[in-house]
Amino acid sequence: MATHGTATAEELARIRAKIGQIVTINEPPYLTEVTRDSVRQWAQATGDRNRLFVDEAYARASRHQSLLAPPCQLYAYSRISIGYRGGLPGVHSFFAGSHWRWHEPIKVGERITPEITFTGLDELPSRFAGRMFKQISLIRYLNGDGRELAQADSWGMRVERVAAKEKGKYKKLELAEKYTRERIEEIATRYAEEKCRGSDTPYFDDVKVGDAIPSIIRGPYTATIAVAFEQAWGGLYIKAHGYWFDYLRRHPAAGIPNSYNIPEPPEAVHWDSPLARSVGVPEAYDYGPERVAWIATMLTNWVGDEGFLKELYCEVRRFNMIGDLTTCRGKVIAKDDAAGTLKLEIEAVDQRGDSTASGWAVVRLPRRATSTA
Repeated sequence: MATHGTATAEELARIRAKIGQIVTINEPPYLTEVTRDSVRQWAQATGDRNRLFVDEAYARASRHQSLLAPPCQLYAYSRISIGYRGGLPGVHSFFAGSHWRWHEPIKVGERITPEITFTGLDELPSRFAGRMFKQISLIRYLNGDGRELAQADSWGMRVERVAAKEKGKYKKLELAEKYTRERIEEIATRYAEEKCRGSDTPYFDDVKVGDAIPSIIRGPYTATIAVAFEQAWGGLYIKAHGYWFDYLRRHPAAGIPNSYNIPEPPEAVHWDSPLARSVGVPEAYDYGPERVAWIATMLTNWVGDEGFLKELYCEVRRFNMIGDLTTCRGKVIAKDDAAGTLKLEIEAVDQRGDSTASGWAVVRLPRRATSTA
């Protein structure tokens, strides 16, 4: 029998026996079809103002002839699209990254059916917990005809939480300083200056290795931002009233008592700072997929209407807490002349200068037409 909060040999063997299996859960998906409303809600929750996603007339007049979904909106079509992390009851779980591969733009009207395969449970060295594991899934996003639109490997970390708290892992995290009126005005100006290339096409021929792309900011992070993302994404445990208590009867360990001793879902750590402190983090913190989506927005802003984001690998490495301001930035590190693709180094950095997420991306850009005369 598994011991709550501990990765026992018996529980590890039980969960490893599922590697290679397609995973299903008894919870309906939050979204099943790409609609104008769902796209708008995702764009607003992640701060994405690309007209291909939010202006239907503009999108129909483009080469796509359709409103498109932001690439990372696919996260919202399965409650375990951020990686299956079942088993190991009571062992703390948090999202740690995704490796996306998109095959084509996602158009409004598509029906999306994710297929999740549990692919690995790897133990990693840990300086702050008793034991730590990386739990990995492959997610295939199929449309109504069974065609694969995209796929992603997503993974989460499983950490023996009590040991992490006892060793004081989170004591060094610094809270954000109070923002001055002048600083808020500077942030507002940064948002006003954020540009999406749109029809101002960047060409493969003109880009050089070492070129930086325009950065974007997101935040400062607040509980409101967390709630906005939940409305777009759907979350794992967001249930109310009788639905929540029905779920607790089936999964009593899912409830974490808040300051009133009322059971809250594990996700409440993203907007409830006292609850976050109860698991050892000094403030409520963001959803890792948000930062992946912010980086994707930076990239789709830059490639314009004629470009395409093919691949994005992103590791989420630190908490992004209430009050934190994130800057997403990228730099071209390689060109593939044969494929017309560029590889970029990408990173999210907080106001302290700490890297909170990093990785790489591949984008395809059009070439300038060459005269044959």
